[in-house]
Amino acid sequence: MDKINVLIIDDEKLARDIVKKYLEKQNDLKLIGECTNGFEGVKSINELKPEIIFLDIQMPKITGFEMLELLDHQPEIIFTTAFDQYAIKAFEVNATDYLLKPFSLERFTEAANKAIEKVRNNKSNDYSTLLSSVNQNLESINRIVVKTNNKIVIIPTEKIKYLEAQDDYVMIHSELGKHLKKQTMKFYEEHLDGNTFFRVHRSFIVNLAEIKQMDLFEKDTYKILMKDGSSIPVSRSGYSKIKELLK
Repeated sequence: MDKINVLIIDDEKLARDIVKKYLEKQNDLKLIGECTNGFEGVKSINELKPEIIFLDIQMPKITGFEMLELLDHQPEIIFTTAFDQYAIKAFEVNATDYLLKPFSLERFTEAANKAIEKVRNNKSNDYSTLLSSVNQNLESINRIVVKTNNKIVIIPTEKIKYLEAQDDYVMIHSELGKHLKKQTMKFYEEHLDGNTFFRVHRSFIVNLAEIKQMDLFEKDTYKILMKDGSSIPVSRSGYSKIKELLK
């Protein structure tokens, strides 16, 4: 039976070395690479297509959860973390398993066997369910991570001008350009700072600091003129609220 390909993604060398040491005792697993951050992780996963990844959650640049949103290929995940709250969250969102650092060979083997069984039986996790559960636990966001072609872009929320709904995606208009993100407007309405961002229309959320003026467009119909020259429609329900906010 062919060995199962494994990738390690962790910014700590000691943690990677421990996983590598334990992997040597697993006859069914083959290490095909290791990454020190989420940027490398996205590239390696999409290129090498491992069947199992050992993924740290708290990493510089982008977190393990943010990295998962950018993947084309979706391997089985065993989260590795030093933080209880992240471990519990990972377990609750249907990861194959999680390893709380420092972990023993016995605990590692238990998690590895779960992942091996899932790969052998083609019982893959649903990433959309996993990521949706993670997002529900977020109180607020201060940045959005997107992938355009092969480039990963981190957009601080203060650089966002407005967001526009586009079918199952949201177009993020910011100082860094325009970027599509597979997410819902409801998510951003609930997680962006309500003192800065406001949903003026079912298809638009605007940064209040980027509004230049609001004009009457037709009878009882208004439009917002943004500082960058964009024209944004305002719904009837949004008009009175935005008028108060702009005073």
